[in-house]
Amino acid sequence: MTGSIKGVSFYKQRGSDKVIMRTKGGASKEKIKKSPKFAELRKHQKEWSGCTRFGSGLRLALGGLNRLADFNLTSVFNGTGKNLQKLDTEYETGQRRVQLSKLRSALDGFSFNRNYPFNSVLRIAPEWKIDRYQLKATVTIPRVNTDTDLLNIQRLPFFRIILVLGTVSDTRMEQSLRYYEPAVAMLHGAVKIFNSEWYSTNTIIPEQGVILQFDEDQIAKLTDEVSVLLSVAVEFGAVGFTGQPTEVKYAGCGKILGVR
Repeated sequence: MTGSIKGVSFYKQRGSDKVIMRTKGGASKEKIKKSPKFAELRKHQKEWSGCTRFGSGLRLALGGLNRLADFNLTSVFNGTGKNLQKLDTEYETGQRRVQLSKLRSALDGFSFNRNYPFNSVLRIAPEWKIDRYQLKATVTIPRVNTDTDLLNIQRLPFFRIILVLGTVSDTRMEQSLRYYEPAVAMLHGAVKIFNSEWYSTNTIIPEQGVILQFDEDQIAKLTDEVSVLLSVAVEFGAVGFTGQPTEVKYAGCGKILGVR
């Protein structure tokens, strides 16, 4: 069951087949907002807004590949932001920054899937290189023999390969505004996307090279507070209403290749 009964909420979330039960209640919003007893809590609430702002930009930097995840990426990304925030020893609680730029390796190889990870579905290893100073990525996708290199779990007729070059900015407290903002707004969640054509799931695809690069005005805005990430995904499709291939919801997988 889902819903609410006498102060208890019952709900489900992706990544779990169980019903989650949570009680309602606690201090009133007005008390939390004004009481001296909750001064420390208010600082952490303020910081959490910086984590969610970071998480939002990170999700956008995936270029929509989060649709292929089999668990809730938003909560994981927000939590990653909180862990990064704890590393800031320069600013006091309530103003600590979220700085992926200080630990970019934290997201290297991050998988969007727990049941069928990318490496188990598309059994080839793309060769890739990120030139962060030119906001550019070069990727070589090796030859694919679908008989041996592709795990077509749902036995769908089509698949495609997607590459996304994205950027995410550190977030910091803007003292004049009193809330968290990305250090470089233009590059917070910006993307360049490559979608291959739809291929038959019963074919051989020759090796191919792909180059992704941002525009010159975006490159000019790059600072050390911006991280560049390259993601890859395989997405499966079926024949759509018009007779053309179209994606099937949740049919696919992906991961972050690297962050620079």
